[in-house]
Amino acid sequence: METPNPEALSADRHFSRMPPEARKKELLAKAIEYFSEEGFDGGTRALAKRIGITQPLIYRYFTSKEDLINEVYQAVYLAQWKDEWTELLRRRDLPLRDRLTAFYQDYTRAIFNRPWMRIFFFAGLKGLDINTRYINRVIDHLLIPICEEARASVGLAHDGPVTAAELDLVWLMHGTIFYQGIREHIYQLPGRIDHDRSAATAIDMYLGVAESVIRSSFAADGTTL
Repeated sequence: METPNPEALSADRHFSRMPPEARKKELLAKAIEYFSEEGFDGGTRALAKRIGITQPLIYRYFTSKEDLINEVYQAVYLAQWKDEWTELLRRRDLPLRDRLTAFYQDYTRAIFNRPWMRIFFFAGLKGLDINTRYINRVIDHLLIPICEEARASVGLAHDGPVTAAELDLVWLMHGTIFYQGIREHIYQLPGRIDHDRSAATAIDMYLGVAESVIRSSFAADGTTL
């Protein structure tokens, strides 16, 4: 069994003097920083070494590495999520372009940061379910509502299931906007990226072809409009 070094024991004592909730919050913040820089290949021993504490201290607050990763998901992804986004997308008193613009301006400000983007990609490469859970949330609460609102915006009051073609088109818009965060935080390309302008361009491209794609997808399914 590895003998803890004096520095780690000193760090443990530092944490022990903090209120329990503050200790857990600080450990979680350190774990988020670690995973965003190093990914998920290392275990809690490597994490403890990086933070400068003993491994048993982590297990006082998180029952397992999986429990810790779930807490990271809650803090980085769910804590940034706003139910108001779906409500905004459903506001038919506003033009759809205005709704999409307001939504993506707020959404990209929430997710375009280094921990969010890098953890998302590291989790995908590792095959963790962080990505699956989050993508399913995006589909159910953002992309499908956009599809349905696009139908309504062109006067098609059809409440059948969203077709694959409709969803693919929304993914193209969403993915184009999301890629700007990849350029900034994954590729770290030089120069400032105008996220609002990029989003506006992607939205215009989507709205420019949405009606024809919707109508052709219905026709392919034999739906009478």
